[in-house]
Amino acid sequence: MPMGAVERTSQEQVLSFDEIVRVLKSCVSVGIRDVKITGGEPLVRKDVPKLISMIKDIGGIGKVTLTTNGILLYDRIDELYRAGLDGINISLDTLNREKYKEITGFDMLNEVLKSMEACKKYKDLNVKLNVVTLSKYNRDEVLDFAQLAKNSKIDVRFIEMMPMGLGKTFEGYSQQEIMDRLEAEFGRLNPVSDRRGSGPAVYYEIPGFIGKIGFISAISHKFCKDCNRIRLTAQGLLKPCLQYQSGIDMRRILREETDDQLLPAIERALEAKPRQHSFGSQSIEDREEKYMSEIGG
Repeated sequence: MPMGAVERTSQEQVLSFDEIVRVLKSCVSVGIRDVKITGGEPLVRKDVPKLISMIKDIGGIGKVTLTTNGILLYDRIDELYRAGLDGINISLDTLNREKYKEITGFDMLNEVLKSMEACKKYKDLNVKLNVVTLSKYNRDEVLDFAQLAKNSKIDVRFIEMMPMGLGKTFEGYSQQEIMDRLEAEFGRLNPVSDRRGSGPAVYYEIPGFIGKIGFISAISHKFCKDCNRIRLTAQGLLKPCLQYQSGIDMRRILREETDDQLLPAIERALEAKPRQHSFGSQSIEDREEKYMSEIGG
């Protein structure tokens, strides 16, 4: 989150659970099956387990997963699981308490680690740890993070920092650097042949490890041609691509038109997905300038 005051959004500007479900019912019609509840931080919204249950009840929906910083997860994991949640992605960029305080502004690393342990008791719950590669903070922790996948069914995923919003102020490091370090320590990384999840991550196995090592590398391994994601923000903007600020105002359609206009709008958004992102270019029109916390990340 950015330092200082955060501009708050009024409740009237945020989609209701019923409105989210109405959009998702139309999404199923065009082949969208899997849903991820993300943020900001989704667990600050009241009754998120209810939303998950409502989504799971939609005919044609497959997996419903949730991305969280883990701070509030320990007290919510039971009800989330009972609601039908299929998987949890926990965002954590350092295992060092002081660095965690510097990054987040809060001394709550132990709460996150406790939440991660609590998830392990649900044997059919897919648990993934998302680590954004930040040279200043975690370059020296690559092996420590990988060790978390050794003795438990947790997939550790390294995510290259996207240069947008606050991300433009941080230096990252590449998938290849991480792979070289892991192979020097643990031996050859073997590609996983079966599909794990529904997104762009690629996974590798390390001999003797229970969990897998994953990479989401939008910069060094541009995966735009295979991107199957579309994002609905809390305020109802349907975004074909994170890099661009354009999208379709689903909130207006939900509140001013009829539901038979939802499907054509979703189809327009899918057709508008760009061929590729252009991170690094200074001449991009329509570039997203909001922080990721404002658009769901």
